[in-house]
Amino acid sequence: MPAIVVEGLERAFGDVLAVQGIDLQVEEGEIYGFLGPNGAGKTTTVRMLTTLLLPTGGRAAVAGYDIAGEARQVRASIGVALQEAALDPLMTGRELIRLQATLQGLPTAAGRKRADELLERVGLTYAADRRVGGYSGGMKRRLDLAAALVHEPRVLFLDEPTTGLDPVSRKTIWEEVQALNDDGTTVFLTTQYLEEADQLADNVGIIDSGRIVAEGTPESLKAEVGNPHIELSVADGAVEEAERACAGLGKLLPRKDSGRVLLEVAHGAADIPRVVRALDEAGIAVESLELVRPTLDDVFAAKTGYHLAEDEDEESAAEEGAPA
Repeated sequence: MPAIVVEGLERAFGDVLAVQGIDLQVEEGEIYGFLGPNGAGKTTTVRMLTTLLLPTGGRAAVAGYDIAGEARQVRASIGVALQEAALDPLMTGRELIRLQATLQGLPTAAGRKRADELLERVGLTYAADRRVGGYSGGMKRRLDLAAALVHEPRVLFLDEPTTGLDPVSRKTIWEEVQALNDDGTTVFLTTQYLEEADQLADNVGIIDSGRIVAEGTPESLKAEVGNPHIELSVADGAVEEAERACAGLGKLLPRKDSGRVLLEVAHGAADIPRVVRALDEAGIAVESLELVRPTLDDVFAAKTGYHLAEDEDEESAAEEGAPA
Protein backbone atom coordinates (compact mmCIF):
# COMPACT_ATOMS: atom_id res chain seq x y z
CA MET A 1 0.00 0.00 0.00
CA PRO A 2 1.39 3.45 -0.88
CA ALA A 3 2.39 5.68 2.03
CA ILE A 4 0.60 8.71 0.53
CA VAL A 5 -2.17 8.86 -2.09
CA VAL A 6 -3.50 12.22 -3.30
CA GLU A 7 -6.38 12.58 -5.76
CA GLY A 8 -7.66 15.92 -7.04
CA LEU A 9 -6.61 17.74 -3.87
CA GLU A 10 -7.62 21.40 -3.70
CA ARG A 11 -7.44 24.25 -1.23
CA ALA A 12 -8.98 27.67 -1.72
CA PHE A 13 -8.41 30.82 0.34
CA GLY A 14 -11.35 32.98 -0.56
CA ASP A 15 -11.18 33.47 -4.31
CA VAL A 16 -7.59 32.22 -4.52
CA LEU A 17 -7.13 28.54 -5.40
CA ALA A 18 -3.75 27.80 -3.81
CA VAL A 19 -3.72 24.08 -4.65
CA GLN A 20 -5.47 23.19 -7.87
CA GLY A 21 -6.50 19.55 -8.09
CA ILE A 22 -3.15 17.79 -7.63
CA ASP A 23 -2.59 14.03 -7.89
CA LEU A 24 0.45 12.20 -6.55
CA GLN A 25 1.51 8.93 -4.96
CA VAL A 26 4.40 8.18 -2.61
CA GLU A 27 5.48 4.60 -2.06
CA GLU A 28 6.55 3.12 1.27
CA GLY A 29 10.23 3.73 1.99
CA GLU A 30 10.58 6.49 -0.61
CA ILE A 31 11.95 10.02 -0.36
CA TYR A 32 9.58 12.20 -2.36
CA GLY A 33 10.85 15.67 -3.20
CA PHE A 34 8.15 18.32 -3.61
CA LEU A 35 9.94 21.06 -5.51
CA GLY A 36 8.76 24.55 -6.31
CA PRO A 37 9.22 28.27 -5.61
CA ASN A 38 7.76 30.13 -2.67
CA GLY A 39 4.03 30.61 -3.16
CA ALA A 40 3.66 27.55 -5.39
CA GLY A 41 1.45 25.57 -2.99
CA LYS A 42 4.03 23.36 -1.25
CA THR A 43 3.32 24.37 2.35
CA THR A 44 -0.43 24.42 1.82
CA THR A 45 -0.24 20.85 0.51
CA VAL A 46 1.81 19.72 3.50
CA ARG A 47 -0.61 21.36 5.92
CA MET A 48 -3.46 19.42 4.35
CA LEU A 49 -1.59 16.11 4.34
CA THR A 50 -0.67 16.57 8.01
CA THR A 51 -4.30 17.41 8.99
CA LEU A 52 -3.51 21.03 9.92
CA LEU A 53 -5.70 22.34 7.12
CA LEU A 54 -8.86 20.87 5.64
CA PRO A 55 -8.97 20.50 1.85
CA THR A 56 -11.75 22.24 -0.05
CA GLY A 57 -11.76 19.56 -2.74
CA GLY A 58 -10.40 16.12 -3.57
CA ARG A 59 -9.09 13.56 -1.12
CA ALA A 60 -5.87 12.17 0.30
CA ALA A 61 -4.76 9.25 2.46
CA VAL A 62 -1.59 9.09 4.54
CA ALA A 63 -0.37 5.78 6.02
CA GLY A 64 -3.67 4.30 4.84
CA TYR A 65 -5.87 6.83 6.67
CA ASP A 66 -8.08 9.54 5.19
CA ILE A 67 -6.78 13.00 6.12
CA ALA A 68 -10.28 14.38 6.68
CA GLY A 69 -12.19 11.46 8.19
CA GLU A 70 -9.36 9.76 10.10
CA ALA A 71 -7.22 12.69 11.16
CA ARG A 72 -6.32 11.22 14.56
CA GLN A 73 -4.94 8.03 13.00
CA VAL A 74 -2.99 10.10 10.46
CA ARG A 75 -1.40 12.20 13.22
CA ALA A 76 -0.41 9.06 15.14
CA SER A 77 1.38 7.72 12.05
CA ILE A 78 3.35 10.80 10.99
CA GLY A 79 6.13 13.06 12.14
CA VAL A 80 6.12 16.71 11.10
CA ALA A 81 8.88 19.34 11.05
CA LEU A 82 7.47 22.52 9.57
CA GLN A 83 9.38 25.42 8.06
CA GLU A 84 9.21 27.46 11.27
CA ALA A 85 10.10 25.29 14.27
CA ALA A 86 7.70 25.90 17.19
CA LEU A 87 10.23 25.46 20.00
CA ASP A 88 9.94 26.98 23.48
CA PRO A 89 13.10 29.12 23.85
CA LEU A 90 13.06 28.79 27.65
CA MET A 91 13.21 24.99 27.66
CA THR A 92 16.38 22.97 27.23
CA GLY A 93 16.68 20.59 24.31
CA ARG A 94 16.42 17.61 26.65
CA GLU A 95 13.31 19.01 28.37
CA LEU A 96 11.63 19.64 25.04
CA ILE A 97 12.18 16.10 23.72
CA ARG A 98 11.08 14.58 27.03
CA LEU A 99 7.91 16.69 26.93
CA GLN A 100 7.22 15.49 23.40
CA ALA A 101 7.68 11.90 24.58
CA THR A 102 5.15 12.48 27.37
CA LEU A 103 2.67 14.00 24.91
CA GLN A 104 3.09 10.90 22.74
CA GLY A 105 2.19 8.67 25.69
CA LEU A 106 5.60 7.17 26.43
CA PRO A 107 6.20 6.13 30.08
CA THR A 108 8.65 8.37 31.94
CA ALA A 109 11.63 6.01 31.82
CA ALA A 110 11.07 5.17 28.15
CA GLY A 111 10.66 8.86 27.32
CA ARG A 112 13.96 9.74 28.98
CA LYS A 113 15.74 6.98 27.12
CA ARG A 114 14.17 7.98 23.81
CA ALA A 115 15.14 11.64 24.35
CA ASP A 116 18.76 10.69 24.98
CA GLU A 117 18.81 8.46 21.88
CA LEU A 118 17.37 11.15 19.63
CA LEU A 119 19.59 13.94 20.94
CA GLU A 120 22.58 11.74 20.19
CA ARG A 121 21.20 10.85 16.76
CA VAL A 122 20.90 14.49 15.67
CA GLY A 123 24.23 15.46 17.24
CA LEU A 124 22.88 17.64 20.06
CA THR A 125 23.98 15.72 23.15
CA TYR A 126 26.58 18.40 23.88
CA ALA A 127 23.84 21.10 23.93
CA ALA A 128 21.03 19.05 25.47
CA ASP A 129 20.93 21.05 28.71
CA ARG A 130 21.18 24.49 27.11
CA ARG A 131 18.09 26.62 26.60
CA VAL A 132 16.75 26.38 23.07
CA GLY A 133 16.73 30.18 22.75
CA GLY A 134 20.51 30.04 22.52
CA TYR A 135 20.57 27.44 19.73
CA SER A 136 21.66 28.35 16.21
CA GLY A 137 19.25 27.95 13.29
CA GLY A 138 20.78 24.62 12.31
CA MET A 139 20.58 23.31 15.90
CA LYS A 140 16.91 24.28 16.12
CA ARG A 141 16.15 22.43 12.86
CA ARG A 142 17.89 19.31 14.18
CA LEU A 143 16.04 19.54 17.49
CA ASP A 144 12.71 19.93 15.67
CA LEU A 145 13.59 16.86 13.60
CA ALA A 146 14.31 14.91 16.80
CA ALA A 147 10.95 15.96 18.23
CA ALA A 148 9.20 14.72 15.10
CA LEU A 149 10.81 11.29 15.52
CA VAL A 150 9.85 10.59 19.15
CA HIS A 151 7.05 8.15 18.30
CA GLU A 152 8.92 6.50 15.38
CA PRO A 153 6.54 7.69 12.64
CA ARG A 154 5.96 5.72 9.46
CA VAL A 155 5.90 8.89 7.37
CA LEU A 156 7.97 12.01 8.02
CA PHE A 157 7.00 15.39 6.57
CA LEU A 158 9.80 17.94 6.27
CA ASP A 159 8.75 21.39 5.05
CA GLU A 160 11.81 23.18 3.67
CA PRO A 161 14.04 21.85 6.47
CA THR A 162 17.23 23.58 5.29
CA THR A 163 15.97 27.01 4.23
CA GLY A 164 18.31 29.68 5.55
CA LEU A 165 20.92 27.24 6.86
CA ASP A 166 24.64 27.41 6.14
CA PRO A 167 26.14 24.69 3.89
CA VAL A 168 27.52 22.65 6.80
CA SER A 169 24.18 22.58 8.65
CA ARG A 170 22.37 21.79 5.41
CA LYS A 171 24.66 18.83 4.75
CA THR A 172 24.07 17.55 8.31
CA ILE A 173 20.29 17.60 7.77
CA TRP A 174 20.69 15.82 4.42
CA GLU A 175 22.73 13.06 6.03
CA GLU A 176 20.15 12.55 8.76
CA VAL A 177 17.26 12.46 6.29
CA GLN A 178 19.10 9.85 4.23
CA ALA A 179 19.86 7.79 7.35
CA LEU A 180 16.21 7.87 8.42
CA ASN A 181 15.15 6.73 4.98
CA ASP A 182 17.74 3.96 5.04
CA ASP A 183 16.05 2.78 8.25
CA GLY A 184 12.72 2.53 6.40
CA THR A 185 11.05 5.89 7.07
CA THR A 186 9.06 7.36 4.18
CA VAL A 187 9.97 11.04 3.74
CA PHE A 188 7.90 13.76 2.08
CA LEU A 189 10.32 16.64 1.57
CA THR A 190 9.30 20.06 0.33
CA THR A 191 12.11 22.23 -0.94
CA GLN A 192 12.97 25.13 -3.19
CA TYR A 193 16.58 23.98 -3.48
CA LEU A 194 17.36 22.13 -6.70
CA GLU A 195 20.45 20.43 -5.31
CA GLU A 196 18.50 19.16 -2.30
CA ALA A 197 15.87 17.46 -4.45
CA ASP A 198 18.51 16.07 -6.79
CA GLN A 199 20.64 14.77 -3.92
CA LEU A 200 17.94 13.16 -1.77
CA ALA A 201 14.77 12.37 -3.69
CA ASP A 202 13.88 9.05 -5.31
CA ASN A 203 11.04 10.83 -7.10
CA VAL A 204 10.27 14.51 -7.59
CA GLY A 205 7.03 16.39 -8.09
CA ILE A 206 7.43 19.94 -9.43
CA ILE A 207 4.63 22.30 -8.42
CA ASP A 208 3.98 25.76 -9.83
CA SER A 209 0.97 28.00 -9.17
CA GLY A 210 -0.84 25.19 -7.35
CA ARG A 211 -0.45 22.61 -10.13
CA ILE A 212 1.99 19.73 -10.55
CA VAL A 213 3.76 20.41 -13.83
CA ALA A 214 6.18 17.46 -13.85
CA GLU A 215 6.81 14.26 -11.91
CA GLY A 216 9.36 11.47 -12.07
CA THR A 217 12.85 10.51 -10.95
CA PRO A 218 15.40 13.34 -11.11
CA GLU A 219 17.25 11.53 -13.90
CA SER A 220 14.14 10.84 -15.99
CA LEU A 221 13.00 14.45 -15.69
CA LYS A 222 16.40 15.76 -16.75
CA ALA A 223 16.46 13.31 -19.67
CA GLU A 224 13.17 14.80 -20.92
CA VAL A 225 14.77 18.22 -21.29
CA GLY A 226 17.39 17.15 -23.80
CA ASN A 227 21.01 16.23 -24.26
CA PRO A 228 23.97 17.81 -22.49
CA HIS A 229 25.56 20.80 -24.15
CA ILE A 230 29.11 22.03 -24.56
CA GLU A 231 29.69 25.62 -23.45
CA LEU A 232 32.89 27.20 -24.73
CA SER A 233 34.61 30.52 -25.11
CA VAL A 234 37.04 31.26 -27.91
CA ALA A 235 39.92 33.69 -28.40
CA ASP A 236 39.75 36.97 -30.32
CA GLY A 237 35.96 37.13 -30.18
CA ALA A 238 35.64 34.59 -32.99
CA VAL A 239 32.23 33.40 -31.81
CA GLU A 240 30.49 33.39 -35.17
CA GLU A 241 33.39 31.57 -36.79
CA ALA A 242 33.31 29.00 -33.96
CA GLU A 243 29.58 28.47 -34.46
CA ARG A 244 30.11 27.85 -38.16
CA ALA A 245 32.87 25.33 -37.38
CA CYS A 246 30.66 23.48 -34.88
CA ALA A 247 27.40 23.66 -36.82
CA GLY A 248 27.59 20.11 -38.15
CA LEU A 249 28.51 18.55 -34.81
CA GLY A 250 25.33 19.24 -32.85
CA LYS A 251 22.56 21.73 -32.29
CA LEU A 252 23.59 25.33 -31.71
CA LEU A 253 21.69 26.88 -28.80
CA PRO A 254 20.91 30.57 -28.23
CA ARG A 255 23.86 32.32 -26.61
CA LYS A 256 23.65 33.30 -22.93
CA ASP A 257 26.11 36.10 -23.66
CA SER A 258 27.96 37.38 -26.71
CA GLY A 259 31.23 35.61 -25.95
CA ARG A 260 30.24 31.96 -25.52
CA VAL A 261 29.13 29.20 -27.88
CA LEU A 262 26.52 26.66 -26.71
CA LEU A 263 26.33 23.40 -28.64
CA GLU A 264 23.93 20.59 -27.72
CA VAL A 265 25.56 17.22 -28.37
CA ALA A 266 24.17 13.71 -28.53
CA HIS A 267 26.97 11.78 -26.85
CA GLY A 268 28.15 14.06 -24.07
CA ALA A 269 31.87 13.88 -23.25
CA ALA A 270 32.52 11.64 -26.29
CA ASP A 271 31.76 14.60 -28.57
CA ILE A 272 34.31 16.95 -26.99
CA PRO A 273 37.34 15.75 -29.07
CA ARG A 274 35.38 16.26 -32.32
CA VAL A 275 34.48 19.82 -31.31
CA VAL A 276 38.03 20.70 -30.29
CA ARG A 277 39.42 19.20 -33.51
CA ALA A 278 36.95 21.15 -35.67
CA LEU A 279 37.88 24.41 -33.96
CA ASP A 280 41.59 23.65 -34.27
CA GLU A 281 41.23 22.94 -38.00
CA ALA A 282 39.43 26.28 -38.34
CA GLY A 283 42.32 28.04 -36.60
CA ILE A 284 40.20 29.05 -33.59
CA ALA A 285 41.80 28.91 -30.13
CA VAL A 286 39.62 27.63 -27.30
CA GLU A 287 39.94 29.56 -24.02
CA SER A 288 37.59 27.38 -21.95
CA LEU A 289 35.27 24.45 -22.50
CA GLU A 290 32.69 22.86 -20.19
CA LEU A 291 30.23 20.00 -20.60
CA VAL A 292 26.94 21.07 -19.00
CA ARG A 293 24.33 18.44 -18.22
CA PRO A 294 20.60 19.23 -17.84
CA THR A 295 19.55 20.18 -14.30
CA LEU A 296 16.25 20.21 -12.46
CA ASP A 297 16.22 23.97 -13.03
CA ASP A 298 16.28 23.26 -16.77
CA VAL A 299 13.29 20.95 -16.22
CA PHE A 300 11.49 23.63 -14.24
CA ALA A 301 12.22 26.26 -16.89
CA ALA A 302 11.01 23.94 -19.66
CA LYS A 303 7.73 23.31 -17.84
CA THR A 304 7.03 26.83 -16.53
CA GLY A 305 8.95 29.27 -18.70
CA TYR A 306 11.13 30.66 -15.90
CA HIS A 307 13.99 29.49 -13.69
CA LEU A 308 13.38 28.34 -10.14
CA ALA A 309 16.77 29.68 -9.04
CA GLU A 310 15.51 33.22 -9.63
CA ASP A 311 12.96 32.80 -6.81
CA GLU A 312 15.03 31.12 -4.12
CA ASP A 313 15.63 34.25 -2.05
CA GLU A 314 12.09 35.66 -2.15
CA GLU A 315 10.03 35.95 1.02
CA SER A 316 7.46 33.20 1.64
CA ALA A 317 3.89 34.03 0.68
CA ALA A 318 1.40 34.52 3.51
CA GLU A 319 -0.38 31.30 4.40
CA GLU A 320 -3.80 32.79 4.96
CA GLY A 321 -5.52 34.42 2.02
CA ALA A 322 -2.78 33.64 -0.52
CA PRO A 323 -1.12 30.65 -2.09
CA ALA A 324 1.72 29.21 -0.05
